[in-house]
Amino acid sequence: MLLAVDIGNTNVVAGIFVGRELRASFRYETVRNRSADEQAVLLGQLLSLHHISEKDIVGSVVCSVVPQVTDATCRAIQTVAGVVPWVVGDARLKIGIRILSDNPREVGADRIVNVIAARELTSNAAIVVDFGTATTFDCMSADGDYVGGAIVPGVQISLDALVSHAAKLSRVDLVAPKRAIGKNTTHALQSGIVFGYAALVDGLVERLSAELGPKVTVLATGGLAELIASHTRSIERVVPSLTLDGLCSIYESQRN
Repeated sequence: MLLAVDIGNTNVVAGIFVGRELRASFRYETVRNRSADEQAVLLGQLLSLHHISEKDIVGSVVCSVVPQVTDATCRAIQTVAGVVPWVVGDARLKIGIRILSDNPREVGADRIVNVIAARELTSNAAIVVDFGTATTFDCMSADGDYVGGAIVPGVQISLDALVSHAAKLSRVDLVAPKRAIGKNTTHALQSGIVFGYAALVDGLVERLSAELGPKVTVLATGGLAELIASHTRSIERVVPSLTLDGLCSIYESQRN
């Protein structure tokens, strides 16, 4: 079994693969000051909850956008499973993709991993929209190279910022209202966030696609992908496990 771990700013998402099949996945909050021992206890409990024996884990691969959490997570994995994780971004790990940006080292590991996963799903150029703490748009050329993208504030971050700065606005459930014209403040906020972000996605995808070429596949992943994608014209497919799938692909290609 392979333990793949994606450390994001809001959540840590982990998956257990047997070959290329995702057998189980779980997530927990990213806590920057959580020690390696605490993480080991939590990881052991989550594996047990999913009826997975630590002894069956033979490898691990990690990508992270939170450097202060990476080391503790890797040490926790080593404590629990007895394997030393490979970390995306380590010069010794060959990921097999060209990063055609001005400074490849500043590109988030998860963004590269998403493009690697997309490369296995389409032979066209592609755009991956990842609805996380930030909403990222990552572009892959028809040759399978990472060529850049765009970053906007995430859906939840935007709502939180608005509510915290507007005295008469309060938190609402992130669901789509029945109509775009809100008849009350709750529905107006929901319309602006859900339909507004859907329109943002369609607009950016249109601009990015014009630069990528005539045939572009648009994929989405991340916690709010299902909610927003269903109201867009441009997103063709939601792949919840896309980042974990990309990590598995890196592990398999490196091992081979």
